[in-house]
Amino acid sequence: MKLTQIRNATLLLEYAGKKFLIDPMLADKEAWDGFAGNARPHLRNPMVDLPVSVESLLAVDAVILTHTHTDHWDEAAQQAIPKEMLIYTQDSNDAALVRSQGFQHVRVLQEENAFVDGLTIFKTDGQHGSNALYADPVLAELLGDACGLVFTHPHEKTLYIAGDTVWVKPYVRSLQRFRPDVVVLNTGNATNDLYGPIIMSKEDTLRTLQLLPETTVVASHMESINHCLLTRAELREYTREKGIADKVLIPADGETMVF
Repeated sequence: MKLTQIRNATLLLEYAGKKFLIDPMLADKEAWDGFAGNARPHLRNPMVDLPVSVESLLAVDAVILTHTHTDHWDEAAQQAIPKEMLIYTQDSNDAALVRSQGFQHVRVLQEENAFVDGLTIFKTDGQHGSNALYADPVLAELLGDACGLVFTHPHEKTLYIAGDTVWVKPYVRSLQRFRPDVVVLNTGNATNDLYGPIIMSKEDTLRTLQLLPETTVVASHMESINHCLLTRAELREYTREKGIADKVLIPADGETMVF
């Protein structure tokens, strides 16, 4: 498998002979306002340039959306991606939204999806913030659900893309069920003003490796959006301090990893 960190949570995955574009945010640097009610709202998003051309990302077999927040599915992506592209969404609500944007081939991910020739994609659960946040009806509605993805194939390593989640029981259960060889964590420590982190942070790399010492963690969703506070430099230093630097990959935007 080849996994390319594009920018933020946008990934390009080549797996079992197929190519997937995951959570495309394709806007030019500083194209839209920062997220209000979150850390550093004065900064405009995306904070950095796209490291590759948009055109280079479009020759894929499918697009997969873990959810439809702007930093995972923005207007630029909606305009650039062909309307006949196969798109998978986490649920029927997201599917209806994507169809309303003119896309003709939209499918809802089920718990288990046989893609082709032994390639199977599993949808996993997560929680996009703390229990206290989800007790707030306004923010609970705003953040909604976000799924994760597990890719399996007899001749590939098992890949788990955890998605926008904090450390919760469904994440742990997915680790225990699939025992993935590679885990992509959205570790940017995106922070809400009232309720704190809404995705994972540096400590979650260590906690993951304490559960699955043989796995490799890939850090994603960093240094691109106003409320993501954890930097690559800080995470790199943390992994050195904890003795896990050889198990945590911290790719630059545009960097490809081969497993």
